[in-house]
Amino acid sequence: MTSHAVVLQGYTAMVALCAAVMDVRTRRIPNWFTLSSLVGAFLLQVMLGGLHALLLSFAAAAIAGSLFAVMFLAGGMGGGDVKLIAAIAAGIGLADTGALLMCTVLCGGALAVCMMVRHGRVVESFRNTGRIMLHHYENGLEPHPELNVRNRRNLRLPYAVAITAGTLLTISLEKVGK
Repeated sequence: MTSHAVVLQGYTAMVALCAAVMDVRTRRIPNWFTLSSLVGAFLLQVMLGGLHALLLSFAAAAIAGSLFAVMFLAGGMGGGDVKLIAAIAAGIGLADTGALLMCTVLCGGALAVCMMVRHGRVVESFRNTGRIMLHHYENGLEPHPELNVRNRRNLRLPYAVAITAGTLLTISLEKVGK
């Protein structure tokens, strides 16, 4: 593993951990943090790997951000999560963005199950999942009128924790694979 990869992984892990702390404490990931993290990832990529690395970093951010933007449009996650995954993908790089997305989704699912059990809302959550799926089948990406991230009565997941777990898992898997 090159020293460039170590620097990028360290930066990305630090960004993810800071975001998780902010999300747990305030339930928000501020724009100043996500946007400066994205710019920082782009700057590191170009300084360490040149223009080619920067272009791959842009592609990684666009892919990850676009996929999470679909969930945002559907009312399933906040905009800070979308910007955070784009910044993390920019730091991780295009080659590991697929693993990042898979690990993050798996960690998010595990965290969601833990929260449902902890709050005693397993049956209600599965029922609501069916309602949401039916709603989106009939209405496309329009957020469900009640079951969306903006409704404070709903059980809400600090998704930066899942993104952080997915990031750290991706970094760990990359080190094992090399």
